[in-house]
This record gives sequence, C-alpha cells and structure tokens, in this order.
Amino acid sequence: MDTTTHVGAHAAHDPHPHGEHPHHELGFWRKYIFSTDHKVIGIQYGLCGLVFLFLGFSLMMMMRWQLAYPGQALPVIGKILNVFGPGSMPDGKMTPEFYNSLGAMHGTIMIFLGIVPVAFAAFGNFVVPLQIGAPDMTFPKINAASFWAFFVGGMIMLFSFFVPGGAAKTGWTAYTPLSIITDQGGTYDPVFNGQTLWLIAFIFLITSSLLGAVNFISTIIQLRAPGLTWMRLPFFVWAQFVTAFLLLLAFPPLESALIMQLMDRLAGTSFFLPSGLVVNGTPLHVSGGGSPLLWQHLFWFLGHPEVYVLILPAMGIVAEIIANNSRKPLWGYKSLVFAALVLGFLSFIVWAHHMWLTGMGTAVSAFFQTTTLIISIPSVIILSAFFISLWGGSIRFTVPMLFATAFLPMFGIGGLTGIPLAFNSADLYLHDTYYVIAHFHYIVAPGTIFGLFAGIYYWYPKATGRMMNEFWGKVHFWPSFICMNLIFLPMFLQGMLGMHRRWYDGGQGWTLAGDKVWGLSGFQWNQPISIAAWCMGLAQIPFIINFFWSMRHGKKAVSDNPWEATTLEWTAPNMPPHGNFVTPPVAYRGPYEYSLPGRDRDFTMQNEPIEPGEQVHHPSTEPVLHA
Repeated sequence: MDTTTHVGAHAAHDPHPHGEHPHHELGFWRKYIFSTDHKVIGIQYGLCGLVFLFLGFSLMMMMRWQLAYPGQALPVIGKILNVFGPGSMPDGKMTPEFYNSLGAMHGTIMIFLGIVPVAFAAFGNFVVPLQIGAPDMTFPKINAASFWAFFVGGMIMLFSFFVPGGAAKTGWTAYTPLSIITDQGGTYDPVFNGQTLWLIAFIFLITSSLLGAVNFISTIIQLRAPGLTWMRLPFFVWAQFVTAFLLLLAFPPLESALIMQLMDRLAGTSFFLPSGLVVNGTPLHVSGGGSPLLWQHLFWFLGHPEVYVLILPAMGIVAEIIANNSRKPLWGYKSLVFAALVLGFLSFIVWAHHMWLTGMGTAVSAFFQTTTLIISIPSVIILSAFFISLWGGSIRFTVPMLFATAFLPMFGIGGLTGIPLAFNSADLYLHDTYYVIAHFHYIVAPGTIFGLFAGIYYWYPKATGRMMNEFWGKVHFWPSFICMNLIFLPMFLQGMLGMHRRWYDGGQGWTLAGDKVWGLSGFQWNQPISIAAWCMGLAQIPFIINFFWSMRHGKKAVSDNPWEATTLEWTAPNMPPHGNFVTPPVAYRGPYEYSLPGRDRDFTMQNEPIEPGEQVHHPSTEPVLHA
C-alpha cells in the first residue's frame, strides 16, 4: 500500500496535530477531570465502572442474606441501612419492597454502570487508539461528553435510592404495565420517585453509549496507523468494532421506548398501557390502546445484543492474553474475525427467545428457536480457536493468563446451559427460575468479569508504569474462581426444582423447592450459596488493595513491553504522553508474530520491518516466505 498517502490521511485526522502550536501544560482539572485525552477518559470510565461493580455486588450480598435467612435481621449493618428510607430495613429486617429495589438495581448497575463502562468504554478508550497507532480518538470532546453523560446517569441512579419510596422495584427489565403504575399516587413526587429517575438515568446512559459507539467506529476506520490493514488488526480491536455497531443499532430502539414509558408516567400517554386495566380492584383511567408486549420487544431488541456487548470485549481481551502467554499466534485469526461479525449480525434476530411465555405462534417461535441455536455456532468457533491456540504453546501462567484461561470453561458452561432455553417447550418450565440466573451469570460473572480482571492485570503497566503484585493477584484469582462456581452451580439445581428467581422469601414455601437434590432442598441451598457469595466479596479485597497500592509502590515495569507482546500499544512509552507515540508507528506485519522460526527472540512486534528471506505468519494461513 502507499504508505505516504496513508500517513497524510492519518495526519489529516489527527485531533492533536503536532508542530502547529506548542503544547502547553494543562492544569489539574483540565488534565485529570475534564480531560479530552482518551487515556484519561478510559481510566475515568474504569475507576467509576469498578466502583459501580463493587456497589452492585454489595447489593447482591445484602439480597443473599435475605434469601439464606428470610425475615431475620441483617447483623451489624442492618439498622444502619434505614438510611434508604423508613420502609427499607425496619429493625434491620429487609422488606419485600426493598428486596425488589435491590434486585432491580443490582441488575441495572452491574450491567449498564459496571460491565459496559469497563469492558467497552474503559478498555476501548485506553487500548484501542494505542493498538491501532492513533494519537487519540477521532472526536475527543464527544469522548469527554460520553463519559460525563455516563457519570450523570450513574449519579441519578444512585440518587433514586434516597427519594421517598426508594429506588425502582420493577426488575432490571422494567416490564410494563407494572413499571408505569408503580411509584405513582399522592405519596410520590411525579419526577423524584424511583422508577421515573431510573428512566431518566437510563436515557443518559444510553446517550453516553451512543456517543462512544460513533467515536469508536470512526476512530477504527479513520485513524489506523500506516500499514495496519483490516486483517492486521488485533482481535481486541475487531471485538470493540463489532461491539460499537451493536450499541449504535440496538440502543436507539430502547432509548425511544424509555422516552415513551416516561411519557406514559408523566404525560398521560398510553404507549404501553392497554384498555380495561384494573389496579387494586379499581379501573385505571387511561386512554388505553397501548401494548405491554411492545415494551418487551423494544427492550429485548437491545437486551440480546447487550449480552454480546458484554462478552465480545472480554473475548478480545482473552485473545490478546492467550496469544501473548502461549507464545504462539492465535489459531484461525480470520475465522475469529468472521465469527465475531456473524455473532454481531445474528444477535439482532434472536431477541424473542426471552419472550416464549408471551404466547407467540408456532411459526414465529420456530424462527427464533432456529436463530438461537445458530448463534451458538460462532461462539463455539471463537471458543474452539482459543482452546486450539493453547495447544503446543509454551504457556506461562501469569495472573492475566489465569483469568483468561478460567474464562474459557466458565463461558462454555454458560453457553451450553443456554441451549435448553432456546426451546420454548423447555423454557416454559425453566423460565424465570434460578436456572436462568445460573446460565446468564456463568456468561457475565465468571465469564466477562474474569476477562475484565485479566485485562486490568495485563494493561496495568501500560497505564501506570508499574506491575501489580503477582502473589496477591493469585490470592485474588483462586478464591474468586472457586466461589464463582460454588455460587452459580447449585443455582442450576434450584432452577430445575422450580425455584423462582424473584422470590423474596428464598422459595421456602414452594413445594418443588422442598424436594432434595445432593442432600439439600432448593430452599436450603440458599445458605451455602450465600456463604460463597460473601467469601467472594472478601476475595476482592486483595485485588482492591493490590490495585491502588501498586500505583505508587508496585514493581516498576522492566520496559515499555514487560509482557514481550507484539501489538502496537507496547511500542508507546508506559503512561503514554500527549499524542501517545514518540514516533508515529507503521505496521509491517500481523498482530501475533510469536515464535517465528530463525529469530533470536520469540516475539516480533508489528512495527518491525520484514527482513529479506523471513518467514511471517499470515493470519489463518501457513507461514509465507518473503524474498
């Protein structure tokens, strides 16, 4: 390709052209708070997302007490939690309404304020421009606006805990008509109530994701380094590229649905309210004619691509770490790329498998059953390629590699257990039971979150110039890995016993949950599950201390490339300066040039020119000899 032309195009899109004006040092607020630097914004997203993840996890730990010991006072902190309002924890005992609030906010915070900001926005912002050799994102100010929209949405979501009546109580899916008629009436403010604030906060969060998605797509298309063709992109960049398209196409329908639900609550419309609705024995006086099912369609049209918004960035992180720590190229690079593209496309035509109980016709359900089974194929291709990439590798089990390899079987369990749910005949029994909780959480908890931990340990030296402590990283990994399985594996048993996922009393009065499996009834399994959940909370303490302690006191990275990796971000200095690179990089080869024959070291970076007579790995082909 014409490198000169590409360099010119690259410079034309440089948001910080060098040499035109001297770069003056910014003050603290402009440099670290209201920054337009993609690295600072990535770190802001990461820190906020991790705080929200811990908060969402804490809500779940409170719920687990109520499930294990229904109606008993929460020790130590129970009475303090009355800060959430008089109807939340009287005498330290959890009310059903507060339990519902915790359930709704746990799901919302973990997904939309935790995993998406960390997986997509934090890693994407920090790593993608570095991996493609760009000086920044295409639209730095839009990037900053994206973060602040997310921050405002998060603050509104937290504020909703403290309004009269407490936070939203209608589940993270906010199904209508319940979500429209709840938190209404004389004792509630029309705006400052849990459900309305949930809707307003969500609109900010979606706007944030849309701004970020546009920025990612334009950056990856426009700002790649000279020579970095599409098939030389690291798989992580491909994963973020597909994820950005999922957000761009799937979020607008939900944002429109949120605005319609907001209108139903505030302006007397009936987008989702049917005629003849009776609430507490009294006919509801609304114009009617709306469809509660319309909300489900609009929500799940986002909801299923959202699963891949969570999982694809984690897959991209795992790909980088497996290649780096097995010291060999990723197996089947092109099949991985096309599988990710097919996954993105198919994720838009499977959403109704969340809606088997709505009574859809046999033709429609047959279509969605078929597409749901087909979408498992690209997932299996990606997982298989990762497993095969390990075969014959010189594997080093660093902390990132431990999390990355643990991701593989955990995601596999999550995927395989989803297959029964693809069939409406099986799903009629398993729907809304703990089986669904176990299936979904195997994908996003030990799956995605393990991928995120792997990425934090892996790119930490690039962001801080220091390594996280290896010993404490392993102390973090092993209890987390064990506890994850102790929490979610028994939930499959509870679900097959018929235990409902939203019961406040833990299922103690339900006949099927009284049947015993492995010596315990479905209800009795709640105690060991809860103990494992609290132990997993304790297991995160070494990570938190390690994360912050290592910023100042961690061992300094031995070089700009401490993992001896091949992709372009490792050619930038640690804690990259304004503009990222000392000299703009040029890519001469693929992203995973490990263990090339005839070389004195087992990694060859993308910016190293191809030497005469050298063998290079072309993605998913045999090595080719260059004359």
